[in-house]
Amino acid sequence: MKLGFIISKSIGEKRVPLLPQHIKDFENEIYIEKGYGKDLGIEDYEYEKKGCKVLSKEKVFKECDGIFSLKVIKPEDYKYVKEGQVILGWILPETAGKDFMEKQAIPKKLTIVNLDTINPCAYYQDKIIPVNWIKKNFIRKNSYMAGYSAVLHALMSHGMLPNSNTKVAILGAGNVAQGSFNAISLFNSDIRMFYRKTMNEFLEDIGEYDLIINGIQIKTGDNIIITKKHLEKVKKGCLIIDSAANEDMVIEDIKYTNLENPLYCKDGVYYYCVNNAPSIFYRESSKILSEGFSKYVFSKDIKAFLELRVVGD
Repeated sequence: MKLGFIISKSIGEKRVPLLPQHIKDFENEIYIEKGYGKDLGIEDYEYEKKGCKVLSKEKVFKECDGIFSLKVIKPEDYKYVKEGQVILGWILPETAGKDFMEKQAIPKKLTIVNLDTINPCAYYQDKIIPVNWIKKNFIRKNSYMAGYSAVLHALMSHGMLPNSNTKVAILGAGNVAQGSFNAISLFNSDIRMFYRKTMNEFLEDIGEYDLIINGIQIKTGDNIIITKKHLEKVKKGCLIIDSAANEDMVIEDIKYTNLENPLYCKDGVYYYCVNNAPSIFYRESSKILSEGFSKYVFSKDIKAFLELRVVGD
């Protein structure tokens, strides 16, 4: 079958999720949008030498059974999406990809493969189907990079250099939280990490912290952890970094920001919620993505994703 790769149009996005050196023994024919590797100085002919076909974006959509887009497809490209296609990437159907799901995935009977999760899954109509052959947590390194990148970028954007007097709280213990911890520990040793069992202790003392970093991601329907009532107790000038970029989920009412405008201030508190922070280290991030995705996703016949529709039925 034919798998196409299009350039992500998210603000500031420079990662290249498929590098020529990782194209080995793929079971699909590979189609690449012209200029796909431009941000890394990769010429189109380097993909062609690996057997890929390089076409315009419109023709990639037209020719392919499946499309990989690192971030959710933008509305200006909806016209290219074909009925019945497989769409792979970090779609986030319940948050950033909700509009795409309602306006494209359901009406056009698309199979959506969301890879931005520890347990990858496919969405078809009203069904959610586990993709058991993709290794659990295969994006661990990228999740770690997300936490690390978000903290460093937020500090630089805020003009903040933490020191031993800066009180820091980190929420979570997973990959994003670990990356966040390693980044902030370069500057500061007064760091408290809070987990779900100790969250009440954090919420009671939330007003003591100069820097709050969230590394937890929750699903639609889960209880918000930091509510508006809690935010009223946060000290003025505090910087809140949502490294997990979980808009209006863990932290009530927090809004997505982007790499061009990463911060906003509300009621004297500063917020950072960029959902592609690893793109600031796009060279390293591209290697991590390409290696992992090629091994566990791109090299496999996408026909298997279409067959999930039968499983869902």
